[in-house]
Amino acid sequence: QVQLVESGGGLVQAGGSLRLSCAASGRTFSMYAMGWFRQAPGKEREFVAAIRWSGGSTYYADSVKGRFTISRDNARNTVYLQMNSLKPTDTAVYYCAGYRVTIATMPDYWGRGTQVTVSS
Repeated sequence: QVQLVESGGGLVQAGGSLRLSCAASGRTFSMYAMGWFRQAPGKEREFVAAIRWSGGSTYYADSVKGRFTISRDNARNTVYLQMNSLKPTDTAVYYCAGYRVTIATMPDYWGRGTQVTVSS
């Protein structure tokens, strides 16, 4: 099993920045990639970004391209999401996710989430 723990959420004004972290523990060697999803009130959970452990290829939702950057620290089994130029529409609970085989399917592991609130 893999455990994922997020940190770094909070309240920020529009145009500001936040960096989320996700620390993985357990059978981390079994993971192919990690990513971030978010869920706003009354909406479905949606993909934000993902990164492969090997090679570091990255993938982004169109809504965050150019504003968010996902990165990883393999030695620390940690993934980061740098969020810049934040908008009120970015307000959501952000979930860290782990993939065992492919990012083409839903993740195999989930964190508990961290709240991000962007005020206008």
